[in-house]
Amino acid sequence: MSPAVASSGSAAEKVAELQARIRGMQRTRVDSHGLPTAPEIASLLGGPLRAGSAYSVPDSVALATAMMAAPSAAGVWCAVVGMPSFGVEAAAAAGVDLERLVFVPDPGDQWLTVTAAVADVVGVVVAVPPARVAPAEVSRLGARLRGKGSTLIALGDWPQSEATLRVSGSEWVGLDAGSGHLQARRVTVTVNARAGAGRPRSASLFLPDADGRLRRAERVPAAWQSPASVPLREQSPAAVPQREPQPLQQPEPHEPQVAPLRALVS
Repeated sequence: MSPAVASSGSAAEKVAELQARIRGMQRTRVDSHGLPTAPEIASLLGGPLRAGSAYSVPDSVALATAMMAAPSAAGVWCAVVGMPSFGVEAAAAAGVDLERLVFVPDPGDQWLTVTAAVADVVGVVVAVPPARVAPAEVSRLGARLRGKGSTLIALGDWPQSEATLRVSGSEWVGLDAGSGHLQARRVTVTVNARAGAGRPRSASLFLPDADGRLRRAERVPAAWQSPASVPLREQSPAAVPQREPQPLQQPEPHEPQVAPLRALVS
């Protein structure tokens, strides 16, 4: 197996080549109504992930990866955009098929163009959107998703999301009286559907469990020993050193870096 590396050239040429190579390898098509979805996620959403929709997952790469894992394991091509430090090994442990994962670590100032182009040929796109996205760009990408039947999982707040999934109450399991090993992390996941679509739903989940997967956390297996709580820490505004405001500098535009994973089939 050799990597599907885009050749040198303009950004448009790189994206076009990447699209062509993925189409050549694509075998599993996304269902027009729903994606393969982990039961733990489906119960919170009230159904499967919907093709052609967008979901917001602020501040939880682990949850976004878990959402991508089920469709990926079923043969759906996925992509990760704008995450240079994405944990490939953790994704594989979660169930993501690395042979069908496209990695675009830095889309540069062409985030919308690159994300839309990738969404043309893969079923699920996990992406870090810019801090500010114009409403027209949101609508344009939404139309692209609906037209192609692709699903966006935005690591941040995203307008027009089908639902927003948040993680809270982190608690690690496995330590007992200062000994043992961390086995799993228990969290609370809360889903808020779009306005008028029902009340929030919450569930206690292991994210990850001892095998790196997502699972319900009804009770802690005896083999995992006693739980040790490690709460999420939030830095208070007062603890952050204050700096004098500096004038903004406009970054020089640059082309996106497209680096498909080593395990991709050529």
